[in-house]
Amino acid sequence: MQKFIITILFAVSIFIVQQNDVKAQSLDSLGTVVEKLNDDFIVSKRLKFSGYVQAQWQHADTVGISSFAGGNFPSNVDNRFSIRRGRLKATYDIGISQMVLQLDVTEKGVGIKDAYLKISDPFIQVFSFQAGVFDRPFGFEISYSSSIRESPERSRMFQTIFPGERDLGAKLVLQAPKTSKLNIFKLEGGLFNGTGPTAVDFDSHKDFIGNFSFNKSLKNEKANFAARVSYYNGGYRQPTKFIYNRIGDIGGGISGFLVDSTSENKGSIVKREYFGADAQISVLSMLGLSTLRAEYIYGTQAGTASTTTSPSSEPTSDAFIRNFNGAYFYFLQNIGQSKHQLLLKYDWYDPNTDVSGDQLGQNKSKLTKTDLKYTTIGLGWVYRFDANLKFIVYYDMVENEISSNLNGFDKDLKDNVLTLRIQYKF
Repeated sequence: MQKFIITILFAVSIFIVQQNDVKAQSLDSLGTVVEKLNDDFIVSKRLKFSGYVQAQWQHADTVGISSFAGGNFPSNVDNRFSIRRGRLKATYDIGISQMVLQLDVTEKGVGIKDAYLKISDPFIQVFSFQAGVFDRPFGFEISYSSSIRESPERSRMFQTIFPGERDLGAKLVLQAPKTSKLNIFKLEGGLFNGTGPTAVDFDSHKDFIGNFSFNKSLKNEKANFAARVSYYNGGYRQPTKFIYNRIGDIGGGISGFLVDSTSENKGSIVKREYFGADAQISVLSMLGLSTLRAEYIYGTQAGTASTTTSPSSEPTSDAFIRNFNGAYFYFLQNIGQSKHQLLLKYDWYDPNTDVSGDQLGQNKSKLTKTDLKYTTIGLGWVYRFDANLKFIVYYDMVENEISSNLNGFDKDLKDNVLTLRIQYKF
């Protein structure tokens, strides 16, 4: 009998120990689940998604025109539906470091818009370092998001000298923390490939871009003023020995490009150098918010005989170096406290300031339609239905420089464009 009781007690003790182990394992499992949920919550707070879609219909004066209002029209087409931009942006932010990836999805395909990392100084909170594909730190219009910009497109000048807006490189930013009075100043500078956001670099030369800006609001928040100066110093490897870098008399009183054909030119760096300044002022009154915005750029642009657009692939032809300038001016007026806004925009781009009019197209001058000046007046209406939905009606009136010596450009082209756009942003 005593042995039987001992056996029963031993079995009960084993059962109790096993149950305690099960409870302990259950508590461990519950702790693991809670810990995982907490980790997931932290990740969800750090990871943010945003984006927008711009669907639009456009009508041009003439079929198949060349246009900076969202790209050239196909042959035999004078109106079109398109997805101008379809952006999806992911941002992972843990304070001192940040990663951003943004894609653009349209009927033309999928492309990278942003892919960069940013590291901020955790000590004095003045410095930050950024590397990857991101906006070139030059001027105002490049970094002003297309989701909030009032006109459908950036000016012709920026689309030409900074196609794609972005580039692959690295920059350093200096700005005091928001609690400091010096926060109104900002200094940026960096080195870039100079080939745009998606192109593979084709030479060893790197381009420098920098700017210094000022941004100040009044204490009553009814007025804001901002200004900036910017500088660009870059270039690319010249594939031939022929560089057309000056305008002069080529004979018979005709002005044209003069060529430098020394053998050392091949493999040298042809220079691109830009100087820019911009300013914006906004004032809130009983009429609503009124904004004036302007930006001016001048400098030297290396291109080819057929284009002044900054190259995204290795040039294979002779270099043509031109002095240029360009600017844009905005006047924006909110209608009281309503959701309506009216806008007027004027911009010009002169790719060759050393010549004009009938000088273009003269025999043996090598001055072509590439050297024509363009001006554009834009009229628009913006209606913000809510924080997500926006409607834009915009009309571009484009005027080209006229030369009796250029076939097809002895009068103003019919290339105005009407844009009707719906944007949804989240």
